[in-house]
Amino acid sequence: MKRYAFYPGCTLHSTGVEFGVSSELVCERLGLEMVEIPDWNCCGASSAHSMKAELTLALPARNLVKAQETGLEDLAIPCAACYSRLAAAGKALGEDGGFRGRMEEVLGVKWAGRVRPRSLLEVMVGDVSREELAGAVRKPLEGFKVASYYGCLLVRPPEYTGRWDDPEHPQSMDYVLGLLGAEVVPWSYGVDCCGGSLTLNRSDVVVHLVDRLARAAREAGAEALATACPMCMANVDGRQLYRGGRPLPRPAKAGYEPVPIFYFTELMALAYGLPVGKVLGRHMVDPRPLLKRVGVIER
Repeated sequence: MKRYAFYPGCTLHSTGVEFGVSSELVCERLGLEMVEIPDWNCCGASSAHSMKAELTLALPARNLVKAQETGLEDLAIPCAACYSRLAAAGKALGEDGGFRGRMEEVLGVKWAGRVRPRSLLEVMVGDVSREELAGAVRKPLEGFKVASYYGCLLVRPPEYTGRWDDPEHPQSMDYVLGLLGAEVVPWSYGVDCCGGSLTLNRSDVVVHLVDRLARAAREAGAEALATACPMCMANVDGRQLYRGGRPLPRPAKAGYEPVPIFYFTELMALAYGLPVGKVLGRHMVDPRPLLKRVGVIER
């Protein structure tokens, strides 16, 4: 069994519980042991930048230092925003002697530089063989048309993420979904921004961006989106123009049906025949009618 240090972040046990449950099930099925790092803290991805510049690096840097305690070198991170912050902190600890010295003084621990932040998606495509990914499939996602939505943080900026996928035209999620039997629909919005943490203070901006994404997905022939980012999930799932067939109180102009959005690990769990039925009910745009139609679930 391959072992990794694991940083769940704030959402996997709360608003992104679908991501947490499905990630745990899929990793267990594929023989990936995730060792949660001790006493982890929020990485500050949503708000630290509005308070103090160094806080955006100090919060995730503490998590990297705590990851050292596991003795494991690879740190798996499901959330795209958390991954982006921890990757930036790792770069700062390695290249900025002043910042590293301040963190070591505050935390009372020397930074050994051996912990490598990695996206959970990167782990799936880099460390798990094609045969293992495809061999676990019990319910192929045949007839399921999906577009991969990476968002703006998962593979960018490449100076932080290490170029494990193309920052302008990533293919890693397409690869995984294809092995599950899904029909991956090409489109041009895979790395466009959903509005990020503007969802509360500038919901008008988020609504505009999400409407554009959902409309583009439908025009490309997709029936669903897949993501690796809880913020993208929250925005696309909760800010579409229509929800459950009823228009929200704003101008009806997009002309599309609601587009269900999944974490990529949810689709892996469904294809592997793992029990994720309960968390499907947490989606704002109910994915179950689509999943029933393509035969992935029965009820």
